[in-house]
Amino acid sequence: MLYQTAESALEIGWEVALSLILLAALFLMAVPIWVSLGITALVMLWLTDVLPLSLLGESLFSGVNHYALIAIPLYLLTGDALVRTGLSKKLLDFAEATMGSLRSGMGTSTVLGCGFFSSISGSDAAGCAAVGRMTFPRLVEKGYPPGYAAALVASGACTGILIPPSIAYIIIGMILGISAASLFVAAIVPGVLVLLSIMMTNIAINRLKGYENSTSTFSFRVWLKALWAAKFALSIPLIILGGIYSGIFTPTEAAAVAVAVTLAIGFYEGTMSFGEIPEMLWSSAKVNGIIVPIIAVALPLAQALALVEVPQGFAALIRSITDDPNLTILLMLGVFILAGCIMEATPNIVILAPIMFPLAQEIGMNDFQFCIFMITSLGVGFITPPLGLNLFVISSVTGESILSVASKSLPYVVSMLAVVLLIAFVPEISIWWR
Repeated sequence: MLYQTAESALEIGWEVALSLILLAALFLMAVPIWVSLGITALVMLWLTDVLPLSLLGESLFSGVNHYALIAIPLYLLTGDALVRTGLSKKLLDFAEATMGSLRSGMGTSTVLGCGFFSSISGSDAAGCAAVGRMTFPRLVEKGYPPGYAAALVASGACTGILIPPSIAYIIIGMILGISAASLFVAAIVPGVLVLLSIMMTNIAINRLKGYENSTSTFSFRVWLKALWAAKFALSIPLIILGGIYSGIFTPTEAAAVAVAVTLAIGFYEGTMSFGEIPEMLWSSAKVNGIIVPIIAVALPLAQALALVEVPQGFAALIRSITDDPNLTILLMLGVFILAGCIMEATPNIVILAPIMFPLAQEIGMNDFQFCIFMITSLGVGFITPPLGLNLFVISSVTGESILSVASKSLPYVVSMLAVVLLIAFVPEISIWWR
């Protein structure tokens, strides 16, 4: 079993080791994540006997019987409604009217549009697909190579889990017992920094490669016209975030209000019909049906790992390597990046957050800083092979090969990592509001 002394390294009993080997084997065989996690949890509980198997069903139910999780399908539904009502296009048109006169205007507008979409839907995959369909042809027409245009959209869409309201912050808040509303406040500055880093990277690359050289000039009249057209779309994030930060809504209530407001706007403008609602509900349910089972089966696995003292053993292992807080942060970053490369954010949050959180507290990292640091680090994995989610989404939307998109995404990986390091070593970025 695991033990911890001042000089100890991580020592795992054969029961835990066998379970983890089984998990890796299931992943390699492309078994669905929730099935892999569920089988591993079952085997680990059976071998270690740390928790009666008779309690597994209760644990599965209690894991998803959480009020905060109601927000996930609601934010997904809001994102779907945003696309169906045409509000997402108005957001992008406003972004283009704002940034389009810059030398790299279309690329910068695309990233800003991703940020707008993220501030409503809370999902990176939804933003990647929606923004990609609308902006990819325009980017190519402006002179961007298809592979690079796809990489730009995939990178900009990473802000889906970084800019509030974010499903990832709801999940990590639930796991660690931290207010999701407070995390939303803490994530504003880091999320904007990531957005700006992607914009600046595109501007720099565009200057070097000469992909786009906009000849349009900024027109205040055009900007006002785009602002007026997008007034309802822009009001949605203001209602969501304003309601949360003012204390009027909880994040879950804000999600419900967002759905109602988006649908009301669609009905008012005539871009939505009641006949589309069942299809929207089905679409949201399908995506939610991927996320929630992962949470349900990952929680018993995380509980089993805690009972056999994996978090303590992992902390002991890190301490046996170094007692330097700065090096410890870099080791944690390496774990997050590696995990983000091979697994989606939800299981990573449920499994790794309870393991890493005590270690972060030991080195003096603030609770909010740790959450922002972890989520932003995992966000880098969305554009990193072999299993970067946004790479697959944008590849399916544009027809570009995953390897082509991944190779063009490398500068954005570097720029996002620079922001991650800022978050890790400058705590004021995450606790600016306290």
